[in-house]
This record gives sequence, structure tokens and C-alpha cells, in this order.
Amino acid sequence: MNSEAHPRELTIVTGMSGAGRSTAAKCLEDLGFFVIDNLPPSLIPKVVELGVTGTSPSARMALVTDVRGGVYFEELAQALDDLTASRTPYHVLFLDATPEALVRRFEEVRRPHPLSPSERVIDAIARERQMLDELRARADVVIDTSDLNVHELRREIREVFGDLEGPPGLQVSVVSFGYKHGIPIDSDLVFDVRFLPNPHWVDDLRPLTGHDDPVRDYVMGNTATTDFIERLASFMGYLMPAFVEEGKAHLTISIGCTGGRHRSVVISEEVALILAAGGYNVRVRHRDIARAPKPGSAESDWSRPPFE
Repeated sequence: MNSEAHPRELTIVTGMSGAGRSTAAKCLEDLGFFVIDNLPPSLIPKVVELGVTGTSPSARMALVTDVRGGVYFEELAQALDDLTASRTPYHVLFLDATPEALVRRFEEVRRPHPLSPSERVIDAIARERQMLDELRARADVVIDTSDLNVHELRREIREVFGDLEGPPGLQVSVVSFGYKHGIPIDSDLVFDVRFLPNPHWVDDLRPLTGHDDPVRDYVMGNTATTDFIERLASFMGYLMPAFVEEGKAHLTISIGCTGGRHRSVVISEEVALILAAGGYNVRVRHRDIARAPKPGSAESDWSRPPFE
């Protein structure tokens, strides 16, 4: 394959049915990608080799493939191996969502699951996820759309792929979350900070969030926090260059506390500052910060006071 015919940026878009592949494809098209939807995997190397839109090479190309390809989908792993063997650089964007979110979306549109219209949606989702496990492991960009609407997903796509002229390199997302709401399924690294003192048990701090100075001062003023940050910074200094060397395009670091409103928010902001100081492209998202605690609710937490 002639290296001059390679697209400057090739993205394979795939993932769970109902997780937002069509929305992602339309957004990539708006960003200047030449998009081909529902492409049989066996044709991917040939399409890339041609690498043209009309008469000129396509600088950015996105190829969408999924279980609608039937038996052809089994050839995707081989197609990716062929791209690697031909030294064609590419990214795999995998759109994912929780089973509950996917079932809800299929019920809303009243359409059968494409894998098997005759079986229950939840069963088809489970079978599809089993089929895609290995492919998801090969993806270097995974986006969890469970709690995203169409506009939020488009913003995620733009933030990952939209910087046409910006410097190449690893894009890092730092996500704070609450364990009571589940671990983000697109996490590459997960850090549990429930061992830190919990502002939830301080009456004046409970209504606030990690964006408020009193909460930040409370969390950062503890020796356990400063020790953790110091050790984490050292760990990141060792780990991040390895991801860059591997060629990973996008890394999601998830940091969780019980509710996702206090400690995880503070620590996520600190981690983002550390990574930004190291020259990495970082964005922060606080997934559960807007989830107000229920009045009188109890938290199951390592740092809960022993007597209340």
C-alpha cells in the first residue's frame, strides 16, 4: 500500500447498537471526516488503500462498522491486523452504554435489536456485548453514552477529534464519579478516594460541592490527601509516557468517592492540574456533581464516622 495514499487520520467507529454510532458519525462528518457507514470489515483495507473522496486523497476518514454487517463483522479483527501490518495509523472509537440505557433507548424508538429481532432486547444486548468484548479491548477511544444526550455526545466527539490543527498526542479525560451511581464504563484507570475524610459528614459542607473552597480546603488539608496526591503524581509520571509510547489516543482516568460530589471532584481537579503541568491535553468532567443527596440519606463509606 502506498503510504502517500493513507488518510492522515483514520478512525474506525463501532460499538453497541443504540450507543450513538450514527450521532458520532454525523459529528465526525461535520468535523471534515469522509464517513462511510455500515462498511463490511473485509472492505476496510481496500477503502483505505484507495483513500479518496472524488479525485483527492481524504485527509480524515471514518469507517462505521457494527453487527449489522452480520458474518462480515467477524472479519473486523483481521482487517485491523491488516491495517497494522501495512503500517496504516488508525484509531478505534467504541461507543458503549449500560444495558439499562440501551434497553430504554430501544423501547423509546420501538425498534427491534438489529442482532436478533425475535429475542428480548436485553438478551440481544448481552449477546452483542459478548461478541464485542475483544474489540472493545482494542479500542483506544471508548465513550460511555449512558448519561449523555445527543448534544453532549457531539461535544465529547468534538473534544476528542475536533482539534484539526492542534498538537498531536494523548488526550486525557479525568472524570469524577460516585460509586453509588456506578463506575464509568469507559474508564481506563480507576482510583478510589473513599478512604479520604468525607465532607458529607460535616453539616456545613454537605450541601456544597468540590468546587467550593471550604470543601476543597477540608479535603486538601488532610495529610492522607497530600500523601495520596504525591504518590499519584509519581505514578502518573511513570505511567503516562508509557501510554504515549504505545500510541494511545485517548485515556480516561476515573476518580470515585461515594456520591461523586465532594472528594472525587477535588482530587480530579488536582490530577488534571498535575497532568496539564506535564504537557498533556486534559479535560475534566464531573459526572455526578449535580446529583443532590437525598435528605436524611446515609452513605455507605469507609470514612463514615463510627457513631452517628
